[in-house]
Amino acid sequence: MEFDAAIHARLLARFRTLPKTAHHERWLLLEAAHVVGQTRFLPHLATHWLMLGEAGRNRDAGEMGGQVLRLLLVPLGHLTGRLPIGNPGRANVSAFRPMQVRADIAEAIAQATSTIP
Repeated sequence: MEFDAAIHARLLARFRTLPKTAHHERWLLLEAAHVVGQTRFLPHLATHWLMLGEAGRNRDAGEMGGQVLRLLLVPLGHLTGRLPIGNPGRANVSAFRPMQVRADIAEAIAQATSTIP
């Protein structure tokens, strides 16, 4: 997926407006932002930082550990050009495996796209 700064920003803005109790929706928007932003260093890093924060809010130690690992891997992935395109960035999937974009993530991206004037 091509990077689009406006779509990435809209996904993160929507994430920030959701109540902290909307766990599933918040994670979906972060996963969508990851897919959109993972080919650019700063958006990729920022998305994993937000994922770490969300994992901390949810007291999910496994996800927190996974996000710390991913934060450390982001620079290496960008330096080597080995980015797992389509990967949602969560700890429950391999940090190295390219994937097809899930339908729910594609829908979240499409909704963010349709709100751009």
